[in-house]
Order: sequence, then C-alpha cells, then structure tokens
Amino acid sequence: MNTTARYNRQIILPEIGEIGQEKLSKAKVLVIGAGGLGTSILPYLAAAGVGEIGIADDDIIEISNLHRQVIYKNSAVGKYKVEEAKLMISELNPLVKVKAITEKLSGSNAISLFENYDIIVDATDNIAIKYLINDACLITNKPMVYGSVFRFQGQVSVFHYQNGPTYRCLYPDENTQSANCEDAGVIGITVGIIGMLQANEVIKMILEIGEVLSGKILVYNILNNEQQKYDFDKSHVQLINREKFDEKYNKSINKIEEVNFESVFDEINNDEILFLDVRNEDELPKISLKNQIQIPLKSLETQILKLNKNQTIYIFCQSGIRSKIAAELLQKNKFINIKSIAGGALAMKLLLEEIKI
Repeated sequence: MNTTARYNRQIILPEIGEIGQEKLSKAKVLVIGAGGLGTSILPYLAAAGVGEIGIADDDIIEISNLHRQVIYKNSAVGKYKVEEAKLMISELNPLVKVKAITEKLSGSNAISLFENYDIIVDATDNIAIKYLINDACLITNKPMVYGSVFRFQGQVSVFHYQNGPTYRCLYPDENTQSANCEDAGVIGITVGIIGMLQANEVIKMILEIGEVLSGKILVYNILNNEQQKYDFDKSHVQLINREKFDEKYNKSINKIEEVNFESVFDEINNDEILFLDVRNEDELPKISLKNQIQIPLKSLETQILKLNKNQTIYIFCQSGIRSKIAAELLQKNKFINIKSIAGGALAMKLLLEEIKI
C-alpha cells in the first residue's frame, strides 16, 4: 500500500514531512471513552496515521447516542461502542493497529493499560474517572489530554506533559459535582469541536511542533464563538505514588458490589427490598416497580433520611455509573446492604419488556 499517497497532503507540510509521518506511525495512543468526544477524536488520529490506537469503553450504543456520536450507524444500536469504533477505523485506515478494550477503566486495570501507550486521552464525562486517569498518568509518567463539555461550552488542556501541571493542579477539589451530558444536555457540534481540539494536541505532541496546552486551559463557547485561554501553575501538594493509588482506587472499587437485574428480578415485589432510582425525573425509559423510590443523585444527600439504613437497597441510574456514586455516598453514611444494578434502567427495561411487565 502506498503510504506516501495516503498522507501526501500532510507530508508536504514542512513541519511534518517524512520524518513526522514516521513519528505518527510509531505513536501509541489510548483513548478512554468512545462517546461524543471519543468518536470525534478517533477518526482524525486514525486518518493522520497514528500507528496504534487503543479504545477503552464498556458501554453499548444507544439510540440517544447517535446525534453526537456520529461514527455509529443506526444498525449498530445495542453493540459495543469500541467494537464499532474499531471497525470504523479499520475501514478508514487499515494501516492503523486498533485494540478494542471492552472494560470499564478502574484502579485495577488503569496502570497496566497506560503502560502500553505513549499518550492517554480523556474522552469521558465522569469526574471520578478523570481523577483516576490523572493519577494513573502520574504513576506511569504519561501525558493526559483532557476534554470536557458542558452544554454549549467545552474545555481542553494537557496535563503532566513533560512534568507539567496536572488535573489536580487545576481542580484540586475532588468532591466537586458536575452534571454529565445525560443530565445537562449536549449538542453534537460541541463535542465535535472539543474532540478535534483534543486530537490536535495529540498530533502536536507526537510531532513535537506548535505550542501544547500544558499549564493552559482553552475554553470555547459555540454560541458566541468566543474562546479564552487561561494559565495555571503546577502545585506540588497533590502528589501520589503507587501505594497511595492502590489504597485509594482499589479499596473504593472493592467495596461497591454490582448485580445484574436478572439476578434480583424475583425481588421486585418484596416489600423488604427497595429499588432506588437516582436518575432525574424526566429521564427515559420509565421504570415502575412496586417497591421503588426515585431520588435524583443531586438530591440524594439532602433526602437521605427517606431511606432505611438497614434495608437492602438496589440502586440504578441510566447505565450504571451514577448508581455507583450513589452507593458510595450511602455507604459513607453507614448504609449496610447497598448494591448497584449493572447496566441501569436500560438493561432493566430490556428484561421487563422481554417478560412483558
């Protein structure tokens, strides 16, 4: 295959050339998340000729994803995002080696994954996972390309680049709550622009050209086309080593138990069991069980007295992420029998429809 013909338009750029293209072909990039940001980042990395791309995400494609996760087809609903993303990349550029990782990033796999790549790209919308990515990047000495979207505004930065400032330098308060796109809403154009800006930072680092957004955060608003760039300094307060990493993340992971809805289905009429829906009131699909209560995650702490600490509580959200956050919150408040339902309301609805309840 004639690689020169494929990449000719970028090779003729004096900042790239044959040497730059060789750098791209030898680069290994891991993208965490195959949602809106990830699906905007991946095509440009693959098309540019990044030699090896890993994609980590345990989520499946839903119909509500398609307005912003534009590499997926309607016929792919119900399939793993990473598998469909791998297929897209292989068709776009068969020269790229792609690894689809159908695992949720956790303290138990982050470091071993990161060690195999040169650059880690955060394409998630979960605050806790961003801190995990940051800390694993510090342990493995990898740069983290950060992206975040809130409604019509997005942010981009690069952390721990050449020992530069980290995510914790910019956001030291780990207890900050932020709504994800399921809660706040999002338009596809926002994640598209921010994702491409993230891909741009990856390419610049690989080629060693331009000015990398290290110690700087770019904020872009699509409604008024305004952008600002702010500087921030490195803080030496937030240091982490492998021992602290394992104590923090693996301890937290082990204490949250997940169950499949099918395994607890017989409990839906048991008055001694409570199913707790921590989604917002307007979220679909609607789940209506006899022994169910709804308290949105953002209100859970203030309404915690509505719950019985000694009761077995199965918590669910839309897909299984917020339910784990809720479970941790309840456990910190001395609740005993707390479990998170894997796959959330989406998985529950499928089983309920199958059994026609």
